[in-house]
This record gives sequence, structure tokens and C-alpha cells, in this order.
Amino acid sequence: MEFANLNLSLVAPEVTLLVLTSAILLIDLFVKDDGRALTHILSLLTLVLLSWMSLSALATGVQGVAFDGMYVTDGLAHVLKVCSYIAVGVTLIYGKGYAKDRGMLRGGEFYVLSLLALLGQMVMISAGNLLTIYLGLELMSLSFYALIGLRRDHTVSTEAAMKYFVLGALASGLLLYGMSMIYGAAGSLNLADISLATTDAGDHRMILVFGLVFLVAGVAFKLGVVPFHMWVPDVYQGAPTAVTLLLGGAPKLAAFAMVLRLLVDGLFGLAADWQPMLAIMAVLSLMIGNLAAIMQTNIKRMLAYSTISHMGFVLLGLMSGVVEDSAFNAQNAYTSAMFYVIVYVLTTLSSFGVLMLLSRAGFDCENIDDLKGLNRRNPWFAGVMLLQMFSLAGIPPTVGFYSKLAVLQSLVQANHIVLAVIAVLFSLIGAFYYLRVVKVVYFDEPADQAPLQGSAGFRTVLSVNGILLLVLGVFPAPLVAVCAQAIASSLAL
Repeated sequence: MEFANLNLSLVAPEVTLLVLTSAILLIDLFVKDDGRALTHILSLLTLVLLSWMSLSALATGVQGVAFDGMYVTDGLAHVLKVCSYIAVGVTLIYGKGYAKDRGMLRGGEFYVLSLLALLGQMVMISAGNLLTIYLGLELMSLSFYALIGLRRDHTVSTEAAMKYFVLGALASGLLLYGMSMIYGAAGSLNLADISLATTDAGDHRMILVFGLVFLVAGVAFKLGVVPFHMWVPDVYQGAPTAVTLLLGGAPKLAAFAMVLRLLVDGLFGLAADWQPMLAIMAVLSLMIGNLAAIMQTNIKRMLAYSTISHMGFVLLGLMSGVVEDSAFNAQNAYTSAMFYVIVYVLTTLSSFGVLMLLSRAGFDCENIDDLKGLNRRNPWFAGVMLLQMFSLAGIPPTVGFYSKLAVLQSLVQANHIVLAVIAVLFSLIGAFYYLRVVKVVYFDEPADQAPLQGSAGFRTVLSVNGILLLVLGVFPAPLVAVCAQAIASSLAL
């Protein structure tokens, strides 16, 4: 195959990551340190370099397409990639001690697979072609299958890996089948060509809609929304906490980009068909996610069901961008959804960071009761936990309140009043199980007096992570402006 426009400079971050990951894999062969300190440092330096490259490209306005439209670079890609680098970097900092205590650093697989998963996410974020989307998705998924089962002597992790693998394979099959239908009707794999085909579908419209149903089903699995949510609580609970954070953080950014590329860039002409699907999945996710979370005693399962409900909010933002075949609300709606998913990832990083801080060799902080009396053991990190729960519940002045408000405003502007009311009602229900955690942290007697684990770097990053939830809640405008500029860049390309 010959490409008319290679534009290799646009794919510099991906090429750099692939080369450096391969180098780290080779260097790790000669590392004798059980803690993999050198591998850890090299991985973090790689993420710093990638952040500099993407931020420079964002500042200079680099955008365009490469490989005949298979790869897209725009403001959306730059911003989401930078957020992904940060999410993976923070996770590696949080997870180093946790992974070492559980024998996950006998080799450098934890770091190499994390970087390869990130590479898959970057490809998904910049995909302009159905084939590119699938390649990125599979690279990310295959890395996670191995990461979840990294503790080979731990039956619960192995079981979670098997569940995720089987259901992931099913979702990939659904996604591929939908792509084949769309390719058959549109005659192209490029999203730009598919977009033209959907505006004048004619006799092929039924085939396109048929493919759309399977496509949305595959995407919904990756987002973890109802009715494709069955894997989320089991995998979140069974996977090592550091891997759970890898799975629940940056991949949500990539999944958001994938939905935006597929449905808005490629299938905008079928908005009247995919909007009701997103609305139904969003309402079901809010309902089942919040109601099921109330009954959980395991905090990782509680946060898993919480994830399902939050992804429902993201879908509400995405589906409110088109009003009666008009895109007048697209800018506000997609900006609110992007802002919401970034805030969610930021809060998730902090939440699982506290769980790893409380864990130690031979003990995993997994139950809500394990948080009893945290305020007496360490008032500062109890305060961080308070900010996390308030943000997830959408209580001011945390940033979670403003993110929910932004989505609700986009729903009201699109005249989806009923959906906005439903979202508010289930948010109120969801506040119960978040406030229950606060009650356990502040008012219950400590069940464990062991000192908190974590290096000075870990504690510093976690503190900054928690403070950001408050600072961005008081001053959300800069992050909203960045999201708005990124969405405008994407829609204009």
C-alpha cells in the first residue's frame, strides 16, 4: 500500500513511545534490582518526554492527517494524550510500592505493558479510520489482559483476567462485525468517507444502522456502560489495585475519543439513530450503577459501579450535541463531556491512590471498613479522601460539582429536560454511598493502627492530586477553556 501523505512528524509521539518502550524492555533484562528502580525512572522520563512533545505541538497548533486519513492530529488528540501521560505516570508512582510488595516486579512487565497499553490508547485517540481504531483498541486490550493476570499465583486476579479476556473478545467481535457492515455500505474504512456516505445513505441506510448497533455495543463495552457492564465490578475487584487504576484511568479518555471519532466524525449523519441508544444506556447506567453501589461493602466494587454511573453522565453529554439534526449545541455538549471524563479520571487517580497508600505487604485495602478511623490515623489524607468522595458525589466546591453541572446545562440547552431531571435524581441517590465512606473515615473507630505506607514522592503526588479537586472546582474556567478549544479544533478539522 502506498500513502499519499505520510506526514511522519505527526506520529512522532507514538514512534517515540514505541522505540523507548522497546529500549526499556531490553535494558530491564540487565536490571537486577527487585524494585525495578531504573525501569521505573526510565518509564517516568519517557512520559515526561512525551508530555513535552504533545504540549509543544498543542502550543504551536500542529494538526493534520497522515497515512491517507488513517491518523488524525488535532487539539483534541494533544489534550487527551497529555492527560493520558499524566494518568499513567501518576499510576506508576502510586503503584510502585504496591507492585513490589506483591511480587509484580520480578521483571519489567508491569512497566512495559503499561506503556504498550498507553501506545494503544494514543492510537485510538488519533484514529481516523476504522482499522486504526481497532488496532489501537486491541493493543490496549491485550496489554491489559496480561496486566490483570500479572500475579500468576493469585487466583482472584487470574479469574478476573479470564473474565475480561472472554468478554473483551466478545466485544471485539461485535465491534468488528459492525465495522464490516459499515464498510460494506460506505465502501471505505476512513471516517471522513463514511461521514459523506451517511449524509446520503439512500438504499444503504438500513445496513449502516444495522452496523451502527453492533458498533455502539462494542464501544459501550469499553466504556463499561449498561448493559455491557458485567465485567467492570469483577475485574475492578479481582485485578491488583495498581492495575485497576491503570484500567479505570487513561482508557476512559481513549474510549471517549473513540466514541467522538466514530459517532461524531464518522456517523454524524446517523445521529437520529445513535442518540436514542446513548440515552437509554445512559439512564440504565445511572440507575443500575448508583443502586448497585449502595449495596457494596468492597470499596473497589463500589467504585466500579460508580464508574458505570459516571460513564452514563458522559454519554448524556455526548448525546445532547445534536438537536433535531442540527449541531448548534455540539460545541457545548462535547466540551462538557470531555471536561467530565477528565475530571472523573483525576478523581479516580486520587481515590485508588489512597487505597494503595493504606495497603501494605500482606494486606490490601479493599473493604469500606478498612477506612475506619482514617482521620485519627492521618487527618491530611482523610481530608484528601473527603475531597474525592465529595467530587464523585458532585458536592461543591469540588470540581465534580461543576462537571455534573456542565453536562446538565448541555442537556437543558438541548431540551432534554426529562433526562436532566433523571440525572439529578440518581446523583442524589449516589451521594449516599459516597457520604457513607466519609462517615466511616471520620466517625468510626480505627480498626487498624498500622502506619501508612508510601514514599515521600507518593504522598506529595497524592496530596497535589487531592488539592487539584478543590482548586479546579473553585477555578474550573482554564480547564473548560482547554476542552472547548480542543473540541473546536476537532470539529473544524
